[in-house]
Amino acid sequence: MFALFEEAGKFLAGRVMSETDSSVQIELDSGKRVKVKTANVLLKFEQPQPAQLLAQAQPLAAEIDLDLAWEFAPAEEFGFADIARDYFDAKAGVVHQVATLVRLFEAPHYFRRVGKGRFKKAPEEIVKAALLGIERKKQQQAQIEAWAGELVDGQCPPPIREQLYRILFKPDKNALEYKAVVEAAKQSQTAPLDLLTKAGAIDSPYQFHWRRFLFEHFPKGYAFPAFSAPPVKDELPLATVSAFSIDDSATTEIDDALSVQGLGSGTIVFGIHIAAPGLAITPGTPLDQLARSRYSTVYMPGYKITMLPDEVVQAYTLQEGRECPAVSLYVTMDEATLEIKASETRLERVPIAANLRHDKLDGIVTEAALAGEADAAFPFADELRFAYRLAKHLKAQREVVRGKPEVFTRPDYSFKLVGNDDQEPSGHETVLIGVRKRGEPLDLIVAEAMILANSTWGGWIAEMGVPGIYRGQASLLPGVKVRMSTKPMPHAGMGVKQYTWATSPLRRYVDLVNQWQIIACARHGRTAALVAPFKPKDAELFSVISGFDAAYTAYNDFQSGIERYWTLRYLEQNSVTELTAAVLKEGLVRAETLPLVFRAVGAEKLARGARVKVRIASVDELTLDVYASVIERLDDTSAAAAPAAEDETEELEPAAGPLALAIDVNDGDAQQGDNTAGDNTPPSAA
Repeated sequence: MFALFEEAGKFLAGRVMSETDSSVQIELDSGKRVKVKTANVLLKFEQPQPAQLLAQAQPLAAEIDLDLAWEFAPAEEFGFADIARDYFDAKAGVVHQVATLVRLFEAPHYFRRVGKGRFKKAPEEIVKAALLGIERKKQQQAQIEAWAGELVDGQCPPPIREQLYRILFKPDKNALEYKAVVEAAKQSQTAPLDLLTKAGAIDSPYQFHWRRFLFEHFPKGYAFPAFSAPPVKDELPLATVSAFSIDDSATTEIDDALSVQGLGSGTIVFGIHIAAPGLAITPGTPLDQLARSRYSTVYMPGYKITMLPDEVVQAYTLQEGRECPAVSLYVTMDEATLEIKASETRLERVPIAANLRHDKLDGIVTEAALAGEADAAFPFADELRFAYRLAKHLKAQREVVRGKPEVFTRPDYSFKLVGNDDQEPSGHETVLIGVRKRGEPLDLIVAEAMILANSTWGGWIAEMGVPGIYRGQASLLPGVKVRMSTKPMPHAGMGVKQYTWATSPLRRYVDLVNQWQIIACARHGRTAALVAPFKPKDAELFSVISGFDAAYTAYNDFQSGIERYWTLRYLEQNSVTELTAAVLKEGLVRAETLPLVFRAVGAEKLARGARVKVRIASVDELTLDVYASVIERLDDTSAAAAPAAEDETEELEPAAGPLALAIDVNDGDAQQGDNTAGDNTPPSAA
């Protein structure tokens, strides 16, 4: 005797070897013996053989008209043998019964299973809805196949072009466009990015990187709605200083300026003046919400997306020739010893005498000129001499706290695009990459002044009991990162007791938040905590930290990536095929004359810091990959070959890696399976 049973959605049949009241032992055609519960046995029969039964039943099942079967099926539940006798004839044999079972099983939209071998027909409205759904899925599948065919033929359907970045980076894996790309990639056996490139979906590598960034962070575009800068309503006193700023020529958001009073008197009052949008923009206003939605200005070669509209920036920027609202920190110190005696914060109007541009003064304001060893034919020479002496003094003090000196082993690189005229780049511009030594006198003056202001204000608002947003680093040990907090904490990297960001309120939102807190302290002193916009343990501060951290990291990653793109363009435009580089680790090398880290075959086992010459075989501007190999080991060493710190290597490594896509061609199999399941594919039968 043979028996048919169901196991995990499959119909199996075999010879009955033994039987009890609760179970049956069945030997399958493969020779395997299985123990089946009696309740799972659907049918016992003598003829035909099990394999023949299922082979004969499958084609017969396909001929059963489901609409007809559903029409005369009883309203109450029934067994498959009953419907087989009704559909075929009263003498319906084993093959007809099994065919009926298979057909009913594969059509749950017509017949709902209510037990082993038992069914109940679905209500008419359910059947109609299911049939509509099946038809819709057929049409969707046809659309997927049509789009996939176009892609394979090298044409990109418009709906896929419109969804390109969503498909690649934030896909809805149930979307037809996504399924079509996966299907086409499988059919053509081509990587999705290559497939879409060949189909013309990507206009150019630059547009690919740019549009991808906008899709992720500015999906509605980055243009500003109409805004006007609110006026500063405070009656601010006019400062009796002559302030000057130091920035590069491309800077339009001039946040900070300096002043020096009392030269030659024995007591110096060093002024650090910060643009004060916080005096006019208040928390919760539309302009605040706009700034908070961006968190920071986005920088890239040849262009930038500002945090605030240019009309607003120009209202508060420290522009030459104007008396600008400012939050000023005056630090009184001994002129000879530079010992700090006192500090004071004022809200005032500051006359900006000059906007100095360091890219025009670097060759003039030299260390020798500031030390009196060369001519000092530049504006504010005396003030700059003192500021430079002070900067070196402050840096030395910080280095004592750090426990080791700050060493700049790498230069700063500047990018200039020829032909874009400050407009959105197209990617076809000629790129110029300039090198600028880090720690130049003007840079050091500004950097130390800002550290002094940020550290001093961080300590001051803490004394007033007002929270702020701090940056701290527990130690200089490898892996210990800078983190943000609402409470003051030491910054080991800076070598200061506490450190805030409050000197760039036109470019960073956390600086604007801290400026509001500083303004509250300047206005109300010890009672500032009662009126400051943000109170201790304010959840809004933590929300700002979280949002800013995510946005700032993403913007920096984009800047690194797009600078890498322009560096690869530089290689191509200048036919650079060989570079001298220093080994970092695990095959990574860093070019000595360009901001470029990449893997080079042959560098895997070389010591960190080893100098090598590499040959650039090719570059991929889309994936930002560089294919290179070591062709010569250079034995001499130089400062440029100094090994990178461990943290530097970790920061650089992602930029050297391949482009990460969210699309997975293996999803196609799962999706295909899901679809066919939805189309009620019959269960496997053995």
